Amino acid sequence: MEQPLTTDHLGFAPPSGANESATSGVSWAAVGAGAIVTAALSLILLALGAGLGLSAVSPWSGVGASASTIGTAVILWLILMQLMCGSLGGYLAGRLRTKWTGIHNDEVYFRDTAHGFLSWGLALVVTAAFLASAATAMVGSARSAGSAGASTSDESRTLDASAYYVDMLFRAPSPAPDSVSAAVRGEVSRIFMRALAQRETPAADRSYVAQVIAARTGLAVTDADTRFSDVLTMAQQASDAVRKATAHSLLWIFLALLIGAFCSSVAATVGGSQRDRVVAV
Repeated sequence: MEQPLTTDHLGFAPPSGANESATSGVSWAAVGAGAIVTAALSLILLALGAGLGLSAVSPWSGVGASASTIGTAVILWLILMQLMCGSLGGYLAGRLRTKWTGIHNDEVYFRDTAHGFLSWGLALVVTAAFLASAATAMVGSARSAGSAGASTSDESRTLDASAYYVDMLFRAPSPAPDSVSAAVRGEVSRIFMRALAQRETPAADRSYVAQVIAARTGLAVTDADTRFSDVLTMAQQASDAVRKATAHSLLWIFLALLIGAFCSSVAATVGGSQRDRVVAV
């Protein structure tokens, strides 16, 4: 005769092939539904933030203004976006999942939490993979509309990062005919960029650049070398400021995404609990 199945003091059944469920513990339909809602709401709130001028940062590459423009309002908006999107998507993932029977409440709680986290993770992947172009176009359109009518010499145009500093090297006290060819200017630009990247300039390159600057501006070679050092220092400081601002923004994006994951997981347990209390009619 087959022995009856017993459980321990926590309500868990002992390992047995006959006790293994034939269905998966993950309801992918519910996870997908929650992820779609999370991604859609993220795009809607991104459009709202662009309209309000709050989309200075975004989890998607290339979206929004530069990292140096991050302020308190932008940070709060980013966190609020993740809180609302994660909570709604997680709640739906928990509420729409299949009701599990014959398992301990602790296992139900774990599965609901996992459903919320999976919903948030899937939404993040879908958003990054498929909605980045839409988000970029949306925020870009809002920014271009605000700059309509600007002249062609507007500083918002994309320029070579080192071109401005190279121009400073050849800036004479009074206007003079350009005696430096495009090839020489390009060579100096490459030397300048290499010096920025490696934080040092070989003596031969430094001497050559000083001579070219002196020939273009009429300065003494020593003064030209001093100008090169000063402008290079300015460029390095600007690069460091951008790097620090970028790191600062990434920390806040990490915190916002972490809050979104937490809210999605908690909301899924709430939705799952309400789903289990539904009375069949």
